[in-house]
Amino acid sequence: MTTKTSNIVIWALRLMAAAIMLQTLFFKFTAAPESVYIFTKLGMEPWGRIGIGCVELIASVLILIPRTTSLGALTGVGIITGAIFFHLTKLGINVQNDGGKLFILAILTFSSCTALVFLLRKQLLDYIPFIKSGPYAV
Repeated sequence: MTTKTSNIVIWALRLMAAAIMLQTLFFKFTAAPESVYIFTKLGMEPWGRIGIGCVELIASVLILIPRTTSLGALTGVGIITGAIFFHLTKLGINVQNDGGKLFILAILTFSSCTALVFLLRKQLLDYIPFIKSGPYAV
């Protein structure tokens, strides 16, 4: 892949992950009935809704800053892994007759964050110095 193509792909992935996470913040921070329902069902209302919203905001900002994209994407993978887990175990794929929209958005966010982590894995070395040496050196 050329550098220009690579940059376009990385920016497309950045924008998709950040846009989805930022868009859901409105619902979390305004205590929209859908968010309150989800976090009540998980036994995490209101602290889980607000706390996860704050972490999603941080992850989104980190993703949009080129120097910290890998950290934001890694954080996003962690958050969205939890969302997918709860969709598959407690919430179901179709939450309040949304046709699986939230689940699909979670899968798209997970996929874009995972791709960013993979594509920018060497960037993580700046933040995790012990990986530079040792048996798992990249």
